[in-house]
This record gives sequence, C-alpha cells and structure tokens, in this order.
Amino acid sequence: MLSTCLSPGVFNMVCELGFEIQDNIDILNIVSKDNKVCWDTICDKVCHLSSDQRLDYAESVRQLGPLCEAVHSYFLSMPNEKYEEAFTVFFQWTNNSKLFHSALPVLKSLDGTNISLLLMKITSCLERALGDMNVLRIFLGSPESLNLRNILWHGFASPHEIPHKYCSVLLLMTAGLGQILQDHLSNTGASLFHRPYVAFHNAEEMQVFPELGEDVLSVSESLLEESRLVLANMVPFWKEGIAAFRQGRYADSAVLILPQLETGLRLIFTTTNNCPNRMLTAESNILYTTFDEILAKELNDSSNNNVPKTLGESAMEFLWDFLNHQDGPRVRDHLSHGEIQLSEFPKQIANDLLGFSIVLIYRHLMVDHTSKEIGVLHSLIDIIDLYKSRFHPIALLQKQVLECIDSLQKWCLLPVPPIDDMNDKKELDEEKDVSTAVNSEIVQILSLFHRQGVIGISTDDLDTWLQTEKWFSSAKELSSQKMSSLYCHRWVIEVMSILRKVTTQCLLVSTNIISISQLRYDQWINKTLRSRQRQNYRKLLSSIKVLSCGVRLILTLIVISFHNIHNIPKRTPIEYQKYLKYLKSILKYAENVSIYTNQDNNKWSEAIQLTSRIILKVRLFNEGQI
Repeated sequence: MLSTCLSPGVFNMVCELGFEIQDNIDILNIVSKDNKVCWDTICDKVCHLSSDQRLDYAESVRQLGPLCEAVHSYFLSMPNEKYEEAFTVFFQWTNNSKLFHSALPVLKSLDGTNISLLLMKITSCLERALGDMNVLRIFLGSPESLNLRNILWHGFASPHEIPHKYCSVLLLMTAGLGQILQDHLSNTGASLFHRPYVAFHNAEEMQVFPELGEDVLSVSESLLEESRLVLANMVPFWKEGIAAFRQGRYADSAVLILPQLETGLRLIFTTTNNCPNRMLTAESNILYTTFDEILAKELNDSSNNNVPKTLGESAMEFLWDFLNHQDGPRVRDHLSHGEIQLSEFPKQIANDLLGFSIVLIYRHLMVDHTSKEIGVLHSLIDIIDLYKSRFHPIALLQKQVLECIDSLQKWCLLPVPPIDDMNDKKELDEEKDVSTAVNSEIVQILSLFHRQGVIGISTDDLDTWLQTEKWFSSAKELSSQKMSSLYCHRWVIEVMSILRKVTTQCLLVSTNIISISQLRYDQWINKTLRSRQRQNYRKLLSSIKVLSCGVRLILTLIVISFHNIHNIPKRTPIEYQKYLKYLKSILKYAENVSIYTNQDNNKWSEAIQLTSRIILKVRLFNEGQI
C-alpha cells in the first residue's frame, strides 16, 4: 500500500526544503505594529537563477521557510478578537470574507485534514489574483514550485504532508493583497466589482441519487478502510467529507471528496493500465495523471484506456456529466477555480458526488460483504447501473425533442372558430390542394425510410401516421431511449450542434403558433379583429395542418438522425460535407419559419411555401438526387 502519492522531488519540495534553514525572524519585520504586511521582507526571500533570472523555486522555498514559521507562530498566538479587528476588513476583496474570518480557529486546531480543506478553499480564491506576483507563484504557480493548489485539489497530498505554516502565510498574503487593493482604490477613486459566481440552476432536477440518510453514511464510513479505492493515508479526508455532508456543510463535503474520488479513479487507472508509477505526482517536466486522462478514451501512446471497461458505460457517463460536459455542472472546475459561492453550494450536487463515490468504494471492497447493513447501498448501485447521460449533446437533443413534441401536442387543443365563419369554398379548396401535395411528398419520404429499415417507421398507416397520436407516442418512445454517448467523433458533435439549433427553432415555431392562435381566437370571440387581422387569421387556420406536418417531419428526421448518429463517421469527407449542407438547409428553413410565424410578421403563405420546398428537398436528398 502506498504511503505517499508525492514523488520524491515533490515530497522534498513540500515537506523538507522549507525546514532546512533554522532561523528566527522578528514578526515586526513581516507585519508592522499597525498590521500592515511588509511585502519587501517577503519578496526579498524570493530567489532567481543567475543564468537567466528565472525563479529558483527550490531556493526560494528554502529561504521562505523561517518566514513562514514566524507567520504561523504569530497567528497561533493571536487572540481571535485581535485577528478579526486587524485583518477582517482586508479580506473583503475576495468576496468570501466568511471563509477567511473563520480561518484562525482552523489553524489553531492543528487538524491537518481541516487545514488542508482551508488551504484548498484559499487557493481556489487566490487563483484569480495570481498575476505576476513571484512570491505567490512560489506557493501556487508552477509544477516546479510548492504547487499547493494542484497537489491538494488533484488528491496527491495527504492531511499530514502539507506543513501548516504554508496555510498561515497564504492567509497573511491574502490580507496583504487586500491592503494593496484598498490603497489603490483609495488613491484612484475606483470601485471594485466582483464577477458573478456560477449558479447551479435547477439543482433539484439534476439530482440523481435519493437523499443519503444516516444508514447509508454510517455503512459507508465502516467500509472506508476495507476498500482498495481508499488509500490509508487519505481516510481522514473521506471521514471529514462524510461528516461535512452530515452537518450540512455541502461545499466542504464536495471539496474534500472530489480530490479523493480522483485519487481512487487514478488507482483504478494505474491498475487497469499497468502503470503504477502514475499514482505519484509527476515531476515538473511531466503532466499529472488527472481526471482528464483518467476519463479519456486512449492513453498518451494511443492504446486503449481500460478504465471505461472497468467502470462500465453508465458510470463513465455519470462522471462525464458531472465533471466534463460543457452543459453539465462541471463541479471540480468551478469549485477549484473559485467560481462558486461556497455558502450556496447545492445539497443535491454534494449528495450525488458522495453517492457515486460510495458506490465505487463498495465495488472495490477487498472482501465480499453480505451483511444486511450493506443492503442499504443496493439502491444506489442500481441507479448507477441504469444511469444515462443528461448533459451530453445527444442527451440534450433528446430532451429538446421531447419538449418540442409536448408543445406540438398542444396544437390539437387550440380553439378554432366554426369553419363556416372563417373560410370560403375557394380557400378550402386551396388548402386541400396544398395539404394533399405535401402529404404525398411525406408519404414518399416515409415509404423510403421504411424500405431502408429506419427504426420506428411502420407500413400500416403511412398516409396518416404523421398526423395521428401514433406519431406522438412513437416519437416520444424513440426520443427517450438510452443512446451511447461516450467518446463521440467530432463529426457527431458537430451534427448534434446543428440538430439542437433546428429543434430550438421548431419549438419557437410551435410556441408562436400557440400564442398567435390563442390571441386571434380571443379577438374573434370578442369581435375585435380588424378586417386584415381576420383575413390573416383565416390564413393561419388554413396553414396549421401543413405546418404541423412539416415540423413533425423535421422532428422525425432528427429522431432518426440521433438513432443513426454513430454511422456518421463512416461517411467519406465529401459525403459528410454534403450531409452538413443538407442539415444546414433544414436549419435555415426552421429559422425562416420561426420568423414568418412570429406575431409581428404573420407571413403564413410564405411559411407554407418554405415548408413545401423543404419537404421536397428532404425527399430528393434521401433519394440521392441531390
């Protein structure tokens, strides 16, 4: 079993170099009597290589060691009230004053786990303020430096390996930066504006696991030391992460569990790919093994990564949703870069992170467990086994299509005046002619799809299928099926992007129709329609059937497309470009119709003409004529 995840060079930098020089530094040379940070004293300890003036990180850490010790002793001996009086105002610039206000009791606790937690939160706040301050780069910047942020956030450092004095000196420098900023704002009259935090909208809807109760938390704690996924020296992080969740400190729970989840997955990565050396922090000339590489399809040498096979597709989709997909919560990125207001971190996301981690812990127990207590975990395991992506572009397209289908169903409920009141015989005949022509083209398209063996297209009622409830049920069923989304080809992602835009416009068309239909009907009932509005309302009513068929056909094409999406990379580049051009023409149609059906335009004849043309184009393309 590993005793450390720090490579020899990193261990020496973090745990030893800062203790080599034994010297006493007067704290008044570092912090003045009026509590001003003396930056010159700190910066004088920063060393450069004589050859090219690059930072000499090792020597800088060695020289800063006694200074850090003096700062740490200073804070440990300081009464809490004096600390608040002297420094609280200088932490306001971080937009996270509460974190720094509560830091001193954590330092005094001498608890390595909670001090590491504090350090992770401080480094995420400071990352945006790094700039070109060399002294900060010694602590946070380069892989050649102490690199405290990365070795903690990526789960390499255990609680006892980070010297507490480095947390103290970063706390002091944060206050010092606040003093510099306050002087600058006072001298220039400028104001400080904070960038908005990332908000997790609809966190309740995102929740995957049921709320984790005490029975699950207690069983999980008992399994920590029996799982191959949990390194012995990291157990305190796991225990404190579970305790934080139990106490309602959901951001703290996530900050503690995320690096340990990465460490556990790194252990799976190194085991399944037979590269045990990758468990350690890399030296400065090699990249760390992090989530990005662990979740990738291939290794650096282009051979297959065995992690997906080991974890299974559903677990991989959860991890990609949770960590990587642009439309997902991307929890680690946002937390580690200080982009989330910690006090508002959603319970639901902390719940899912911990729930997934518990499943992995259970699945990698060193001995089989059959006790009744373990049974409480089975429901969590079932959820992961059945999980399907929510934030991959394919999943987002499926969700959009379902929303659009639901909207189209409302057309059937639109109020309509008695037909004799709104149409004359000539208009009825014209409507019938257009509808018949459009329906004929659609039947040809559907017949072609059936001959090609396209899923969901039956021969029983092709003449009417698109206009009946059968279409709604078939489209919903096909749109709800689980689709494989791991490691999609870039062409697939590009196609998904276009189809999502098409679906957005189709939903807009549907929304327009519903809105204007209800408005015009209400005006008709109240007899407030002017002559031109009455004529336009007749055009709308005569257009709905054709527009409905057009939008339903487009959605049918989209559903067929994502069920055949993994065949896209089999096309030649010329065939693919031709296909893209075809999809973009459908997008252009949807965009134009959404404009024509807008309440300010009401261009129903033009919308019908466009629909007739695009249906013809769909037939010709699928017949291979264009």
